[in-house]
Amino acid sequence: PIAEGGRFGAKDITDLSWKNLLEAYTCTECGRCTSVCPANMTGKLLSPRKIMMDTRDRAAEVGINIDKHGKDYHDGKALLDTYISREEIWACTTCNACTEACPINIDPLAIIMELRRYAVMEESQAPAALNNMFGNVENNGAPWKYSPADRANWVEGK
Repeated sequence: PIAEGGRFGAKDITDLSWKNLLEAYTCTECGRCTSVCPANMTGKLLSPRKIMMDTRDRAAEVGINIDKHGKDYHDGKALLDTYISREEIWACTTCNACTEACPINIDPLAIIMELRRYAVMEESQAPAALNNMFGNVENNGAPWKYSPADRANWVEGK
């Protein structure tokens, strides 16, 4: 969603919804989400549990800064890059296993998607592997490299 300031996605906790922040504080840190995460199982950096803990830690830090310095203070840090790396957000397969495994229905994927949305829509940054797909969507209206007129050619053996 677009934040009040007209920004796509989330760079810091001030861009996240109250539901995202509440879920970060509600997390019991049981680790079931991470234990079923296919990205984590294959040795990638992603840990849905860490996503929730980092979000909570950043929210606490921002709250303390607001109390000390006022709401317009910015400490030069952000949830994306300072707490959660781009490698982590792009390791996610969006399979939703983390949400399904959570005993209290917390959704780490929602935060990951907001961080990704910011990276792509505001900074035009995405893994190089996605650039071909983005170009195909722009040119062909679909993620495949074939034009809409040529898509059914495989049926005829072309």
